[in-house]
Amino acid sequence: MSVSRLMQMGAAGYLVVWTDPDFTNASYDSVSFSVGTQATQPTGIFFKPDGTKMYICDYGTDYIYQYSLSTAWDISTASYDSVSFDFTVTAQLLTVFFKPDGTKLWMIEYDDKDIVRQYSMSTAWDISTLSEDTGTTYTATGTISAGIWFKPDGTKMYIPSFSTPYDIKEYSLSTAWDITSASATGNTLDTSNEGTSVYEIFMSPDGYKLFTIRSSNDTVHQYNLSSAFDLSTASYSNISFSVASQETTPYSLFFKPDGTKMYIAGGVNDTIYQYSTD
Repeated sequence: MSVSRLMQMGAAGYLVVWTDPDFTNASYDSVSFSVGTQATQPTGIFFKPDGTKMYICDYGTDYIYQYSLSTAWDISTASYDSVSFDFTVTAQLLTVFFKPDGTKLWMIEYDDKDIVRQYSMSTAWDISTLSEDTGTTYTATGTISAGIWFKPDGTKMYIPSFSTPYDIKEYSLSTAWDITSASATGNTLDTSNEGTSVYEIFMSPDGYKLFTIRSSNDTVHQYNLSSAFDLSTASYSNISFSVASQETTPYSLFFKPDGTKMYIAGGVNDTIYQYSTD
């Protein structure tokens, strides 16, 4: 049974009802969008909170690409904006996360293992205006970090480990959205029983659900938090959803803010897939 909770999308400034995904009744929408003309190995996906923009980061080219959706949250209406950004200081881009107002972006790359880098946009949600914020990097305590997620108010950061020990670590930011003020809280979530190669995570906007995507078993796993945004209270829910029928090397996942749609990015077909989860 799905559970709905009213919450506010932080800096995005609007209210939405998050509905916990019901994976037992979830289904593929038979809707997909190929990014292969731009990306050779898409490892990250992110949406503008209103669902009218989609961003794909690519391990193969080290670029991030920007797309518009003429119908919000319907990727069949997506089109390339002919807007991209080359992370020239990086090699093998893995993932990005945008601040809810679209003025900041954080990224992780494979070669720098667990270094988080921060960028600013002079025009919100326009990646052609990206520039790196000098002196704003943070070294996490993982082996290889392939994902990153922030609490909606910017006071916590979560980073999964792609390699052993396949856990997720929690960090506190004493100054919201300033990664130079980050420090490890000591709270971790061990996900090794559910498989290896945790590429990406997604946390529900209310902080009570956390989802992982793995290329090792082509599956999304759901975890429950009894105290919002506190990883020390997280545990596996024994709920999962396989995307193997569409993608055998899934790298990234994203949910619509109300929890009713899920999106998967994969490296075999260079395609984004859309699912209904309610």
